Amino acid sequence: MKVLLYFENHKTIRKSGIGRALKHQIRACELSNIEYTLNPKDSFDIAHINTYGPKSYSLLKKCHKKHIPVIVHGHSTIEDFKDSFRCWKLMSKFFYPALRRMYKNADYIVTPTAYSKRLIENYGYNKKVYAVSNGIDIHGYDRVEEYKDIFRNYFHLNENEKVVIGLGLPFKRKGLHDFIEIAREMKDVKFIWFSHLNPILQSHFIRKAIKHRPSNAIMAGYVEDFKVVKGAFQNADCFLFPSYEENEGIVTLEALASKCPALIRDIGVYKDWLHDGIDCYKAKNNEEFIAKLKHILTSSNQNIVDAGYEVAKSRDINLVGSQIKEVYQEVLDQYKNK
Repeated sequence: MKVLLYFENHKTIRKSGIGRALKHQIRACELSNIEYTLNPKDSFDIAHINTYGPKSYSLLKKCHKKHIPVIVHGHSTIEDFKDSFRCWKLMSKFFYPALRRMYKNADYIVTPTAYSKRLIENYGYNKKVYAVSNGIDIHGYDRVEEYKDIFRNYFHLNENEKVVIGLGLPFKRKGLHDFIEIAREMKDVKFIWFSHLNPILQSHFIRKAIKHRPSNAIMAGYVEDFKVVKGAFQNADCFLFPSYEENEGIVTLEALASKCPALIRDIGVYKDWLHDGIDCYKAKNNEEFIAKLKHILTSSNQNIVDAGYEVAKSRDINLVGSQIKEVYQEVLDQYKNK
């Protein structure tokens, strides 16, 4: 079989979670010996479309005319678009119909978690939905001592300085404002948030929060040097991710794979596979985040990070490659039977 992995305007989205998903899909295909192309003008047996714009829909319709099965990837839901970009309510008038149109006309849908599978199934389009993790290259996060110095030198950190990191586009949905307020209450700790979004796309609420952040809260932006970012995951005292809505949370997987204690918001997406006090820490509000963060910074978390690493291993890209290959084969077989 040969699969088209399609990402509309992939250069624009390369810094987002969906952009990283492209790299993971390519890697999964390579590890499972699945022939793939990124060029929609090539010949292929299955179209795996990851975006929802007009070019994506046009490709979907062309594939149907050629009797090529189309899988639409459920990276996004109605729920996780809320409180994201500036003027998201206005943008939703265009985004929601586009999202619904793609899901309605897909032959099959793949989405990262059982949680997002349930959301999409509840939209009522009567499509077969598969839950397959975006996956993570577990060995890509093996500890490298050199990265510690690269990370700490990059931010001019003292040897004994406590560091908490976060990563995600600066959205209200990602909880960046809570990250900043938690930093305000813990001035003896350095808080560093990675990622960037053009200020014109940031909400007024988030721009105000960033502008008035305390001095111990650093907005690192998008850091090109992967050694700095991996050094952060491998050497931070805690990964703090107070996001209000996710479909999987690749950054959470990255923290688990790096054996960094993960403190996440107690939301639906994590219910089936992450457990408070066993493989991560969960909190519902800033008061709980602060209390648990203080505990993390003053305690041994070895059992927690070891268990979290096992969770990450269960979503290793090798396993994901085998799972997605099974989905592709099942889709081909079902489509032929039609």
